[in-house]
Amino acid sequence: MIAEAFLDTNVLLYAYDSRTPEKQAVAQRLLVSALRARDAVISVQVLGEFYVNATRKIAQPITPEVARTAIDALRQLPCVAIDGPMVADAIASAIRFQLSYWDALIIASARRAGCSRIYSEDLSANQDYDGVTVINPFAADHE
Repeated sequence: MIAEAFLDTNVLLYAYDSRTPEKQAVAQRLLVSALRARDAVISVQVLGEFYVNATRKIAQPITPEVARTAIDALRQLPCVAIDGPMVADAIASAIRFQLSYWDALIIASARRAGCSRIYSEDLSANQDYDGVTVINPFAADHE
């Protein structure tokens, strides 16, 4: 599975979070484009984080049924599974780059999928993590 971009959980959440309409519009455009072109990747971790956060932590949580429907649509994108070697890769990246394990697992998933970039607001923008560069799609200099 090779795609150019990996979508982090926060991009998916902003697509459903009306608190910041500007970010919501950017996230929705990015997501619709990815689903149409099938040129982005997600992971099992992202799907799980999306479900939990979308149904509990955004300003106006969505229902579990709406979240399930959204996840069914998101599953059209290539989805990286987590395995033992990926966990080891994530731990190595967490130590090397001083990241949380969960952020490092996002990077390991993107690397496994052959992505050259990760769309994320949570990781350091423009940082290169061994060939995977973080792009903050919500930053003023990105639009």
